[in-house]
Amino acid sequence: MRTQLLVLHITGGVIGLLAGAAAMSFRKGSRGHRLAGKVFVVSMLIMGAFAVPLALMKHDPNNAFGGILTIYLVSTAWLTARRNESVQRAGILDWGGFLFALAIGSLTLIHGWQKATGRAPDDGVPTFMSFFLGSIVLLAAAGDLRMLVRGISGRPRIVRHLWRMCFGWFFAAGSFFLGPNNRPLRLLSAVGLRQQIFRTVLRDEVLLFLAVLPLLFMIFWLIRIRWANAFNVKSMLRTPFLPPLG
Repeated sequence: MRTQLLVLHITGGVIGLLAGAAAMSFRKGSRGHRLAGKVFVVSMLIMGAFAVPLALMKHDPNNAFGGILTIYLVSTAWLTARRNESVQRAGILDWGGFLFALAIGSLTLIHGWQKATGRAPDDGVPTFMSFFLGSIVLLAAAGDLRMLVRGISGRPRIVRHLWRMCFGWFFAAGSFFLGPNNRPLRLLSAVGLRQQIFRTVLRDEVLLFLAVLPLLFMIFWLIRIRWANAFNVKSMLRTPFLPPLG
């Protein structure tokens, strides 16, 4: 059972990484972007869903937290892209996402403070990462609250969709490229590719670059959206980012 879950988790993660790169490479709103985005959402939800039971089997709450957080970010980003701008009424999923992010973000910051002051045992996660993740989740909660109170449309809708997708992608990339024992090499070896060239190319600095690449894409597109002229923004808004999953 564990092996089957692991295969599904890895398959979803690898496809999600490739689909995320494809979605970022296509013009926003184009057919290629929508197709890659659909594959990305489904694969990331599969990866996150199977990460949780695998982590619980290993008594690893940090990875379980990462899986749940990835599901939250990707699903709320997808819902934002599918949101009808003419209907601003908040639904139960919107309120549930806000309460989840508020609780998880607060608990993560509290745990980070406890580790920094020596009142919590070391769980293998650097203290600064607890503060970083907690701040990101609370930022997401603030965005949820703003949407619940004021609604969301236009450029802010694009920004909300973009940064949540990219952070979900970043969590997957960080877990894969910066995981223990060089996971990319282990995966290549598992499929029979043992050439020395892969060991030479996939050095630590290359893996670090690949892990932060989603954030670099995010910064690039946020800057482009910020300075795009009105015509380009309107053309991006006329076409939904993603087709319905059903």
